Amino acid sequence: MPGQAARAHTPSLPVPGLYSGAVSRVSWDRYFMNLAVQAATRSTCPRKSVGAVIVRDKTVLSTGYNGSIRGAPHCTEVGCMMENSHCIRTVHAEANAIVQAARHGTRIEGSQIYVTASPCFSCFKLIVNAGIGAVYFGEFYRDEAVLRFADELGIALVQLGLADEPTDG
Repeated sequence: MPGQAARAHTPSLPVPGLYSGAVSRVSWDRYFMNLAVQAATRSTCPRKSVGAVIVRDKTVLSTGYNGSIRGAPHCTEVGCMMENSHCIRTVHAEANAIVQAARHGTRIEGSQIYVTASPCFSCFKLIVNAGIGAVYFGEFYRDEAVLRFADELGIALVQLGLADEPTDG
């Protein structure tokens, strides 16, 4: 109304009923793996949805998911392009996360990557050469060579799983 000062509405915190008792928080590892799981929901290959998140100092640097070459049709539009039982139409989530960081000028050396599935050997080589020092993955996927080389190179390779874990408060 004219002549009356507008009142700002400030909600009271905490919101009643939002929390019951102590606040429960997931661990940082679970938080970043959950983000990778969410990134996988953008995948455009029906054969396997994979998401990746690159992190340093508890900060997200880049994300990626498996999808077609930029500007090319997706598997969901034209079907998978199969070669040796693999779809080669898609760029893998790890590679897309690394490329996304490069496109935006984000340094990823000394970071960690969280991936919903362990990397194939080609992606593992990219991860190592990009200077990523640890790989956290949800499920093991195919490539035993990754295990051997990670050990030889001193790259941490940690299976977290995809399900919820206990919280760390």
